[in-house]
Order: sequence, then structure tokens, then C-alpha cells
Amino acid sequence: MALELYQTPSSTCSQKVRLALAEKGLPQRGKDWLEHELNLGKFEQLEPDYLKLNPNGVVPTLLHGGAVIIESSVILEYLDEVFPQPPLVPADPVERARLRAWLRYGDEVPTAAVRVPSFTNVVVPMHFENADDEDFARHAERLPLRKQFYQRMTRQGFGAKDLEAALGQIRQTCERIEKAVGDRGGPWIMGEDYTLVEVQLTPLIDRMEDLGYAYVWESLPKMEDWWARIKARPSYGQAFYPGSRMSQRYGKYFRSAAELKEIRGF
Repeated sequence: MALELYQTPSSTCSQKVRLALAEKGLPQRGKDWLEHELNLGKFEQLEPDYLKLNPNGVVPTLLHGGAVIIESSVILEYLDEVFPQPPLVPADPVERARLRAWLRYGDEVPTAAVRVPSFTNVVVPMHFENADDEDFARHAERLPLRKQFYQRMTRQGFGAKDLEAALGQIRQTCERIEKAVGDRGGPWIMGEDYTLVEVQLTPLIDRMEDLGYAYVWESLPKMEDWWARIKARPSYGQAFYPGSRMSQRYGKYFRSAAELKEIRGF
């Protein structure tokens, strides 16, 4: 049954699904799966035809044999079930429970935290710095999800306290990786096997590195070694193909951490 993926190259949630596909031996767009690329800069994810597939108005969405699967972490578990080799989920029930706890943490903490610098460093300069309050409010009202996120952000972006809190959550995530790799003996978070935990966290760490915040995991040697192993896997290069990082895709609007500090003082 054909796989179709509605996605955006620079979306962290799209990237983790591409990582899972690559780990399953299905890395090639146009060959292993049909790509429908959505331009988030033009808000194509809010077009009526797409909202019929995904009423949340976010990417990615997976189509498989007539079934529509939404929510990236759900898609990861679905792919591991329908393409069981190589397995990315432990066979032992207790270990599966540990993995799911990591996935829930990943959704609730670092995934949400990464949005703050992503929007502050790139999305706001691209769309909203020159918008008036009425246009910004009108856009926020269009969003099926994250309306409150936009309203909290405002068209000037997030402030220093919000960014500091987000970086603190990313640091906590990195410290948990450091501890897990050490306690379990590595080389991966769950121990000997690369799992969906790596798949979920990789795009988030990559985004922080791309934005210039890699200093967040300084002094965490096991975390740094884990990250080096991640980038050495073939799936990393397959999922993060040229043009799929924010710095590559939105160079005109992209602001690194150093540039943001110079412009706004934080």
C-alpha cells in the first residue's frame, strides 16, 4: 500500500517521521513514499482541502492504504507497527512503558520549548514584525491549534523570560539524555538499541543546534557523544537533506542566537 506524506522539510515533526521512514529502509521521496510538500510560509496547512485531512492544521499527515494518520508521535508508533523491521520499540512491556514515558515527555516539554526560539528567531521576522495588531490577531484566529500560543507570543515575538524558560527545558532534556545514557550503559537512551526516543528527540536537538543554541548542552559529555552518534547514522543524512534546516530554507529571515542577542539583547 502506497505511503503518502504531507510534510514540510524544515518542520521538526515532519523530520522525525522522515527519520522513522529512513530507519525502516524507506528514505527516498518519490520512490518509497509520495511527498506532498506544504509551504508553511504561505500557510498552506490552513487551506480547506488540507484541513479535511488534518483538522488541526499542522504537519505532518500520513496516508496509508486509505487510512489518514495524524500527530507525529502517533505516526511514529504506527510506522513501527506496520513496518516491524527493524524494530524501534522494545519487545519487553516494561521497556515499552519506559519508551512511552519518554515520548510523552518529549511531546510535552522539549517539543513545546523548541517552538519558542524557532518562532522568535525565524517565524516572527518572516511574518509578523511588519504586521499590524489587527492582521496578527486575524491570523491567530485562523489557527485550529496554538491560537493561545500566538497570543502569548504577540507579533513582537517572545521576551527574554520566555526564551530563558524554554532554554531551561531544553537543558533539562539534555541532562535527562546524559543520565539515561550513563545509567543504561548506552550507546542510546534506552540502552543498547536505537529507538523511537532518538527519532523523536533528534529533530529538536538539531533545531537548537541550527539556531545556535548548542551551548545549552555544554558540559554534558555523554549527551555530546550521543549527538555525534546520531549524526553519524545514515538515517540522519537521509532525513535532513539539503534545504531542510531553517537556516538553509529561510536564510533571509533567519536569526541565530548570537544575532538575536545583538538585536534584542537576549
